Amino acid sequence: MSEKLHKALAERGLGSRREMERWILAGRVRVNGNTATVGDRVDAGDRIEVDGRRLTARAAPRPRVLVLNKTEGTICSRRDPAGRTTVFDALPATHRGRWMTVGRLDINSSGLLLFTNDGALAHRLMHPSTGLDREYAVRVDGMLDDDAVERLKSGIEVDGEVQQFSDVRYYDGKGTNHWYHVVLMEGRNREVRKLFEQVGRRVSRLKRVRFGPVVLPSWLRRGQAAELGPADLAALCGLLRLPYEPPPRKGGGRKPPRSLLIPYPELPQ
Repeated sequence: MSEKLHKALAERGLGSRREMERWILAGRVRVNGNTATVGDRVDAGDRIEVDGRRLTARAAPRPRVLVLNKTEGTICSRRDPAGRTTVFDALPATHRGRWMTVGRLDINSSGLLLFTNDGALAHRLMHPSTGLDREYAVRVDGMLDDDAVERLKSGIEVDGEVQQFSDVRYYDGKGTNHWYHVVLMEGRNREVRKLFEQVGRRVSRLKRVRFGPVVLPSWLRRGQAAELGPADLAALCGLLRLPYEPPPRKGGGRKPPRSLLIPYPELPQ
């Protein structure tokens, strides 16, 4: 059975589907000797080359997911011409495939950032149709009145589009610094900051604390990463309706890793 080329490349752990489309557009991929185009389909017997190197027919790497507690001042690009610290500097090496980010956080934002080596898993986590929400802790310069909260939840036009939070809750604060927790269904560029600006509040701190069922644990230090264990991966893949085969159990009575998931409602079909 044939499948789309960019999907086949992503499933080999080369990058996300979107990144693979960019590689194809750049002319880096050939199929059976011909330069590939976006939308091409491939079969199991097709010869695929990337940057002149033929891909072997080896199986895709076992899915893995990392949770990074991103620090402010780091960027989400794999490399930076200016030499700034990137989030990939804090990640462990992969023996097969490569880490790809699940969404992004801007340089001034911190908190939960997901990585996976599995293209299909990255696609399902990121795609808006999946229905996973994101929760942020936000510090602003003052409290919101009831009218502002209602506007943020009902929708405000930003950059020609109506944007909104699905939930806004006061958390804590005093003086001019007050913390709110807000929930978004998508994480567009600077959306949280822009929405608060529309109600006259400036965001001074922005930290993502949850992505769907995956939470940022209090014990994970800034700049450090933790990996989801097999039980968490099985639950996450089950929620996303993706196949997952757990690795064989190792002896020695090791304590299972702490769970990074919370109960989460079933996703729409």
